[in-house]
Amino acid sequence: MRTRWWVVAGASAGGVLGLAAYGARVLLQRQAAVARRIIGKPLGEDAPDSDRVWKKSYGETVELVVLGDSIAAGLGAERRKDTLGGRLARGLAKATHRSVRLRTAAVVGSESSALRGQLATLPADYRPDVAVVVVGGNDVTHRVPVAESVSHLAETVEALRARGAEVVVGTCPDLGALRPVPQPLRSLGSRASRLLATAQREAALDSGAFAVSLADVVGPFFWANPDEMFSSDRFHPSAAGYQRTAKAMLPSLLAALGHHDARLPFGHHAPGAPSRHHAPDPHEARSGA
Repeated sequence: MRTRWWVVAGASAGGVLGLAAYGARVLLQRQAAVARRIIGKPLGEDAPDSDRVWKKSYGETVELVVLGDSIAAGLGAERRKDTLGGRLARGLAKATHRSVRLRTAAVVGSESSALRGQLATLPADYRPDVAVVVVGGNDVTHRVPVAESVSHLAETVEALRARGAEVVVGTCPDLGALRPVPQPLRSLGSRASRLLATAQREAALDSGAFAVSLADVVGPFFWANPDEMFSSDRFHPSAAGYQRTAKAMLPSLLAALGHHDARLPFGHHAPGAPSRHHAPDPHEARSGA
């Protein structure tokens, strides 16, 4: 009788755990659907065209190319000068007193697997001085395995470096800052995006690129001032958000081009240098609220 009782109890416990797991999956699926409805696509899928030579009068042109997803493309900005590429080009021009020719290969909605196709759009003889890659958010939301994501990233970095470019990778932003996404989905997204960002950082450094941990260098601003940092869809950066992101990434771009201080700021990682551990996430507890 005692043995039978334990068998029945074990079966009951297994059934309860199975129902709990099923209920959790259903909850997350419903929350994902709610998040998609809330976010929607009020901005469309076309970012402002910011490709041009910035600060022509400066001369000695720097060739800058930007690849990646909607953040790299600048979706959410209303003017071309407010896109990530436009902001980076203007910042580089001001800091180096050189003209910057911007070419944007990034495509809204891209996952890391799309980077190869973006590279294919570049002329065979195109030789950028510096390339910026920002990708990862769509990999998280579409549950692409981390190993698969970073393999595409590493392949892209190596291809760009083969063209003679220095490369700066902006790692996946912290998706926990997306307030419209309900809990617990937001906490899971935060954890997944940070895991991907860590893997991206290591892959970038191993491939000879600089890495900027966006969750660390700009994430706190998006957490603290979401109304200012996010655009009308509450998902993509606003003009202010892109300004903050470009300013945060600029030290690594300057370092890649040989214009740098002796020490890069926190959240920036140079190839060949020991990778510093991240500070504890100040928003981890908040994301579970």
